[in-house]
Order: sequence, then C-alpha cells, then structure tokens
Amino acid sequence: QYAASLALIREAQVRIAPFAKVTPVHTCATLNALVSDDDVDVELYFKCETFQKGGAFKFRGAVNAVMCLTETEASKGVVTHSSGNHAGALALAAGVRGIPSYIVVPEGCPQCKLDAIATYGGVITRCRPTVSDREAAAAKIQSETGATLIPPYNFGPVICGQGTIGAEFLDQVPDLNVVVVPISGGGMISGIATAVKGINPRCAVVAAEPVGAAGDAADTAASKARGTLVSDMAVPDTIADGLKAKMGDLTWPIVRDKVDEVVTVEEGEIVAAMKLVFERMKLVVEPSGAVGLAAVLSPQFKKVVTTTAAATTAAGAAAGAAGGGGGVVEVKGTERQTVKVGVVLCGGNLDMAALFAAYARP
Repeated sequence: QYAASLALIREAQVRIAPFAKVTPVHTCATLNALVSDDDVDVELYFKCETFQKGGAFKFRGAVNAVMCLTETEASKGVVTHSSGNHAGALALAAGVRGIPSYIVVPEGCPQCKLDAIATYGGVITRCRPTVSDREAAAAKIQSETGATLIPPYNFGPVICGQGTIGAEFLDQVPDLNVVVVPISGGGMISGIATAVKGINPRCAVVAAEPVGAAGDAADTAASKARGTLVSDMAVPDTIADGLKAKMGDLTWPIVRDKVDEVVTVEEGEIVAAMKLVFERMKLVVEPSGAVGLAAVLSPQFKKVVTTTAAATTAAGAAAGAAGGGGGVVEVKGTERQTVKVGVVLCGGNLDMAALFAAYARP
C-alpha cells in the first residue's frame, strides 16, 4: 500500500478545483534545439507551476490537506515547517478556509517567501535549518494550540494534491514519453509518479536532484542506487533552497518503485538553466524550479533520451506487428525519432531584491 493512488489523486483534483489553478504548458523551440541531436528530436513541454496560486506547486497539496480536515480539526488551525513554498501555500490555503496557520520557517529562507507567508496571514516562528529543529518547533506549537500538523511532503493528502500536477499534465499532453520532476522530500514526485504511471505506465519518470556545492548531498540518487533509504547524508548546500529536505517513509517507497531514473545537477547547471528560462521563455523561475531543466540539459540525460527512443521504437514495432499503432511513434528506416519530455517548473518565488537594486543604481 502506498500513501497515494490514482483514484485518490482524481478525488483531490475535484476537491481542489474551486481553489487551485489549472497551470499552463509552455514550449520553447530554442530549448528543444539545445537538447536534440542528429538522431532524436526532443520536444520539451514545461508545466508552469510558477503560475499556481502562491507562485509554486505547493498550494495544491496544502489546499487538499486543509479541505480534508473536519470542522473540529479546522477550528484549531494548522501548523507546518517549511523552507518557504509549502509555508506560504499552507498559510494561503488556511486563509481560504478561514482558519489560523502557524508556520515554522528555517533560517536562510528568502525574504520574498517570508513576506508572502506574512501577507497570507501565517504566524511565523524561525528555527535552525535542520529537519530535527523544524520538527521540534512545529511539535511545540502543535501541543500549545491543538493545531493539525500538515507536513510539507511526507503526508498522504499532500502527496495526492501534488499528484494532480501529473494527472493534469497528461490531460494537456497525453503522449509524453518522459516527465522530469525536481526532488527533495519527494512529495511532488511521489504524487506525479503515481498519477503518471497510473495513466501511462510506459511514461518514464525522472527525478532531478541537486548535489550541492560540495557535490556530496544527492541522497535520492544514493537511495536508488542502494535500494534502501539513505538518511545520513549532509543537507545540500545549494541555491535551490526548496530542495534541502530528505525523503520520508511515505515518499520513499513510491520513489523506489515508480521513479525510473535520478539525474543529478550541480550549482552552475542550475544557474544556467535559470538564465535560459528567463532569457528564452521570459518566465520567472526560482533555483528549485529550474532544477528539472538543468537535469534535461545535463549529459546524464542523454541516456534517458536514448533509452526512451529505443523503447518507443520497440513499442511501435510491436504495435505495428499486432496491427495497431498503440499511440506510439513507429520509426521506419532513417526517419528521425521524437521524444516528448515534460518538465515541471515547480516554483517562481525568487528574491528579486538584488536585481532591482542593481537597476536602481544611478
């Protein structure tokens, strides 16, 4: 048994529909050309969660969890710990239902995210940037207020809420071959992988993970390689401030069983991906939100494209032999192959103060 299922995700879609946005899918010919080669055309489809309420995907899981509360539970409010986006999302979701929200935010959170939490009515408590400190502070508030803890990722209703991204994405682009999702605690990719594999088991799900400045903090990659949850690695020192958590006992089994590959990225690759999104797509994306594109642009992703192209060719040949197309591309002779890759731009809450300060200089 997993913490999420396609049926539960479909229920979450209905539950959050009055509150969450259906986010757009954008394309970019320039980026397609960058990742294509002589043999394979790669078409990129960007799921722009940057346009979600609160500026990131987190609102989906937060509002699903809040709307699942009983009236008695809701009356005492909600509490969470988060590096920013889940914090703002939960404060916003609590405001939608008209209940209190208590938000534990670790040091290092960008000021723009703190400002958003306050604007949405969240009561902020700061703590040191470790999972244990975050959890201890949240537990203290919970004991004092009776508020319901809404974890940022390791929680069924949150996972199912985030899974609506995957269901929605395949509604918009039904023939995706690969979906690339940034990973940290694993709530988003657990939900998306559950939805994607439930709708189209042949669609590959790839996790994009920062290794951190020291290059030693890719715990998802290590866990997948060893086949067991690795929890003793350092917290990544990364500009992707939303990707510093570790998988939990609910997210890891889904990642273990439903995520096909992990592609790791370095800090410079994240910055380069952000620059491309800004310059070529004219979209605002935070570092965490650009990690998926950074993975697609990395040399490691060539293996994913090659494997997917080969699998698509084999499936097309098998379907052709059986007398049906099966919804895949059949490659004949020297025809170029096409691999359709979905990339989740998961957030756009970037602190722009330094940029605007530079423009304001006389």
